[in-house]
Amino acid sequence: QVQLADSGGGLVQAGGSLRLSCVASGRVFLITDMAWYRQAPGKQRELVATITSGGRTNYGDSVKGRFTISRDNAKSATYLQMDSLKPEDTAVYYCNAKIKPSIESTVNAWGQGTQVTVSS
Repeated sequence: QVQLADSGGGLVQAGGSLRLSCVASGRVFLITDMAWYRQAPGKQRELVATITSGGRTNYGDSVKGRFTISRDNAKSATYLQMDSLKPEDTAVYYCNAKIKPSIESTVNAWGQGTQVTVSS
């Protein structure tokens, strides 16, 4: 089995920064795409940022220029640096990864979520 553990959330004032971390464990042969999603109360889960195994990144329009996704393949980890935070960034943030436990299979894994709260 594979697991994702995300962490780093907390309470921060508007304009502040937070760095989220996500580490995969278990039977990890290869990780392809990694991503961060978020879900605010009463809203659908939305894509925040993605990163391919080669390092190509993509961002949601609402976070472009403020958030930076990165990864460390040796550690099976991805990170989300969040700067210039706004109250509307308040949400539970979830890590997602396409993990191959073997060459023949792929698991779409999710972290348990970490709460980010931005006060005005």
